[in-house]
Amino acid sequence: MGEALLTQKLVGDRLELTARGSWTAPYAGDLETEIDRLSGGANGTASAKTTDVSIDMAGVRELDTFGAWLLERLTRQWTNAGRDARVVGLPSHGADLVEEMHVVNREAPAPQERLNPIVSFFAAVGRGTAGFAGSFHTFAQMLGETGMAAARVLVRPSEYRLTSTVHQFDRVALQAVPIVALITFLIGAIVAQQGIFHFRKFGAELYAVDLVGILVLREIGVLIVAIMVAGRSGSSYTAELGSMKMREELDALRTMGFDPVEVLVLPRIIVLVLALPALTFIGCMAALYGGGLVAWLYGGMSLDIYIARLTDAISLTHFKVGMIKAPFMGLVIGLVACAEGLRVKGSAESLGIQTTKSVVESIFLVIVLDGLFAIFFASIGM
Repeated sequence: MGEALLTQKLVGDRLELTARGSWTAPYAGDLETEIDRLSGGANGTASAKTTDVSIDMAGVRELDTFGAWLLERLTRQWTNAGRDARVVGLPSHGADLVEEMHVVNREAPAPQERLNPIVSFFAAVGRGTAGFAGSFHTFAQMLGETGMAAARVLVRPSEYRLTSTVHQFDRVALQAVPIVALITFLIGAIVAQQGIFHFRKFGAELYAVDLVGILVLREIGVLIVAIMVAGRSGSSYTAELGSMKMREELDALRTMGFDPVEVLVLPRIIVLVLALPALTFIGCMAALYGGGLVAWLYGGMSLDIYIARLTDAISLTHFKVGMIKAPFMGLVIGLVACAEGLRVKGSAESLGIQTTKSVVESIFLVIVLDGLFAIFFASIGM
């Protein structure tokens, strides 16, 4: 007989409960019903003359955490009602489990302290400032360690892991070409369509070509590519390094005499510095092509006119501005991604938090860097 049973018998002023069967999770429904019925009787008039309760567990063949907690709940409710409740005949295999349940939730939760809203606000600002300072320190530390690793590689170039670099370049650059080209093509097409739509009100559809060419080459092209690389490759770097740290593979590398920064971080950052300009060039060409296609199909502009106007509107300076930004953005993305990966603790939750922080910080720094470059190029007349 496998079901869980609980019977009761009143002997004088003592209530005797007898448990049999399996007090395990599969019989949760029956146990809950019996426990609720008997718990309700603890305060009822029918049990007013009952002074003590004994629960005989000798007939219980199986007992798990669920059953032990229900037994503890039953004894607490009879005790709280002023009765002397005790458990007898408990099998030896369940004694430790029942003892563990006996100390659970004994202390009342501490009352939550109510802080002044102004104090809470400044405390949050302080924590945010401290977190920002910590992130900046980690970024600077990773930059210094990467620079030292690069210096060691320049001194001993034979120790540099070229195979790892080629593999990462294939993942970061070559495999990203289709999605980068598609997204930038759509961005160029959207910018052209919106430009033609609004300039048409003034009979100046031709200026939409200037908008597409200058905006794509100077700002949008490199910015969109950098954001895509931060979300695609930066998060991948953080997850990879974080998983390796959780599995103690980084400690194993140090034990074997290898520097994890030189072996794992440096090739990834070098690949990003080299790949981002290449992807930016591909993205700009795809965006200009998308803009030309929309100008032809939507704006009624021939391709010859589009190319001629584009040649007049843009110059080599615009192209250089976008390409100069690209390697610096790749460096920032790589440093942030690798630094956050090395900050992962031993839990899956930490891995998810650091991966999210990596993407958010990378995109934020890329946009800030783009703004700083815009100010710099404006000050030197580019």
